[in-house]
Amino acid sequence: MKRCNWAHSPILEEYHDHVWGVETHDEQQLFKMLILEGLQAGLSWETILKKESAYEAALDDFDYQIISQYTQEKIDSLLKEPLLIKNKLKMRMIVNNAQIFIKIQEEYGSFDYFIWRYTENKQIKHHYATSKDVPSFDDLSTKISKDLKDKGMSFVGPTIIYSYLQAIGIYNDHETTCSLYKS
Repeated sequence: MKRCNWAHSPILEEYHDHVWGVETHDEQQLFKMLILEGLQAGLSWETILKKESAYEAALDDFDYQIISQYTQEKIDSLLKEPLLIKNKLKMRMIVNNAQIFIKIQEEYGSFDYFIWRYTENKQIKHHYATSKDVPSFDDLSTKISKDLKDKGMSFVGPTIIYSYLQAIGIYNDHETTCSLYKS
C-alpha cells in the first residue's frame, strides 16, 4: 500500500489507514478526537497516539458524561498518572471541553450535527500532492475554532481544528499518490 509520506511508523500507519480522513458521526469518537487533538498541542502526533490507550484507561474510555463531572481531586490524581502528560491546563481542558461538548449537544441535538453542518454533511476532499502542500489552517478551521472558543472550549485553535477535521473525516487530505486517495 502506498501511504501519505507522514505515515512513517507502525502506529502512524495504523492511524493513517483506519482513522485519518475516515468520516465519523459517532459522538464518542468525535469527543475523543477533539481531546486528543487538544492534547497534541506542542507535541508530536505520534507521542499522542502512543499515549492513547493510557488516556482511554484514565479517562473512562473518553466518556464525556463522566469526564464532565470530574472534580479537582480527580484532575489532581490524573496529573500523577505516569503515562499521561503532566500539564494542568490540558487536564482542565479535558473536563471543560466535555462540559461544553454536552452543552453543544443540548443546543444542536448532537455534536455530530453541530460539526458536520459546516459542510452540509459532506466530506471535503482536497487534492494535495504532498503533505507539505497541506495548510496548517484555513478559513473553515478558523471559523469553527472561533465558534468553539466563543462557546467556551479551549485548545481549539485553527491549527488544532484543521487537524481535527482531518481526524474525523470532514477533510480528506490523503496525498494524490496515496492508495486511500480516491479521485
